[in-house]
Formats: sequence, C-alpha cells, structure tokens
Amino acid sequence: MADYKDPENTILIELKDGQVVIELLPDVAPLHCARMKELARSGAYDNVAFHRVIDGFMAQTGDVANGNMEKDFSIRRAGTGGSDMPDLPAEFSKIPHARGSIGAARSSNPNSANSQFFINFKDNDFLNGQYTVYGQVVSGMEHVDKIAKGEPPANPDRMISVKVAADA
Repeated sequence: MADYKDPENTILIELKDGQVVIELLPDVAPLHCARMKELARSGAYDNVAFHRVIDGFMAQTGDVANGNMEKDFSIRRAGTGGSDMPDLPAEFSKIPHARGSIGAARSSNPNSANSQFFINFKDNDFLNGQYTVYGQVVSGMEHVDKIAKGEPPANPDRMISVKVAADA
C-alpha cells in the first residue's frame, strides 16, 4: 500500500488514464465523508459515469441509482438520482472550492446532497459557502483533466473503481 497520511480518510478512484487520490476532510464535513466511504466500500460508485463535465469548471459523477454504466445505463437519466440512503444536511465551511476540491452536488435545496459529487477543474470561488466541500485531490488531477467533456458527454468516462485506501 502506498504511504497515505490517513488511509481511512483517503479515497482511490481508478479512471481510464490512472488513479486519482482524494484526501477526505472528516473534521470539516463528517457526514459527507462517511457517506462517500460507505458508498465506496459497498461498490456503489464502481462503473458510475461522469454525466456532467464542463470544461474549465467541474466534472460531476456519483449517481449510483442511474449512473452505473454496467446496469441499465441511460445517459439521459444519469444525474437524476442518488443512493437509497437519506439526503445529507449541508456542512458548509470556509474551505474554498479550489482546483481539485470535492464538492457535494445537490438540488436547489442545500440539504439535498446524497451520493453525487463534483471535482473542480479550477478555483470556483463563486461556489464558496453554497456547496459542501469534503475532499481534495492530492494526486492524479492530470487524469481528472482528461475526463470526456459534455452535458452529457457523447462518450462518458466512468469511475472504474472507488475504494477507501485503508481497504485497498
């Protein structure tokens, strides 16, 4: 196993071009971090599409209900669902939406985040204080930059596998 600062709070996402390592921020957003780990450990994030990828903005994924590219996948439905667990309350903080930060995707209701998340391609300060930040890419951002763009992408990329480093 690689030498991670906190393997229990490190997420490993395998993309077509390589591995992305995310340090979770459990002191900042404990509920969101716990949810990501629970979904990763259950395999729910494996094969889930990046259904909304806006160049110069962010890459969104995590629809475990409708985004699995191996189970009745429809790109039109991807992004419309979550998990079978309850929505999470917002955990806003002063952590900025910087390049590589992980934000909780949600509807207009601040307390509607569930399983979907996005990775910021650049500093998106206009999102600060409006969406929960609960992780930061610490390596592999060059692979995130290569994710197929589009709303939705014509040929979406997927998270091949998502694991908690402590389990890898």
